[in-house]
Amino acid sequence: MPPQLIAPTVAVHASFLAAMAEFRADGTEHVPHSGLARELRTWADRWPTAEGFAAYVGTVGDAAPEERADGVVPVTTRWWVADGVYLGRVTFRHRLTDELLHYGGHIGYAVRPGARRRGHATAMLRAALPVAHHELGIDPVLVTCDDTNTGSRKVIESCGGIFEDQRDEKLRFWIHAPANAAGR
Repeated sequence: MPPQLIAPTVAVHASFLAAMAEFRADGTEHVPHSGLARELRTWADRWPTAEGFAAYVGTVGDAAPEERADGVVPVTTRWWVADGVYLGRVTFRHRLTDELLHYGGHIGYAVRPGARRRGHATAMLRAALPVAHHELGIDPVLVTCDDTNTGSRKVIESCGGIFEDQRDEKLRFWIHAPANAAGR
């Protein structure tokens, strides 16, 4: 079965743990402005148990329909999974704060280090755009990447990203819903 975006599930527990070990070894937990880094710091000690992982899945699996009291915007998470193996994730931020406008954008994505350079990031972002545009009503979508991340820039551009500007170390791209997709 080809990879697909799915709601977070406890069914991929073992491969998720392996992926998180890869991200930790890659230094991801120290990346500023990263939701995945924050989750690595917050949840890593609870993920190994079935109960802790189920609690995490319950937290990220539920779309937050409203802004929280602490100012965190509504978020929807989908995991990129093939044949029951966790390969990465996409996070959809339903609206932008000033910080997200500069650093994070509407969509964040991460492919586990052991699955990189196989086209997953491009396929994952392509699969994510209809979710953002049609299910969540986000149009246009802002996607950002570090100015040193040539691979991510190519992914964003190949998915229709139009470069707007650079703010600090972040390149900012907008992706509009295709005009012919309005009737879907």
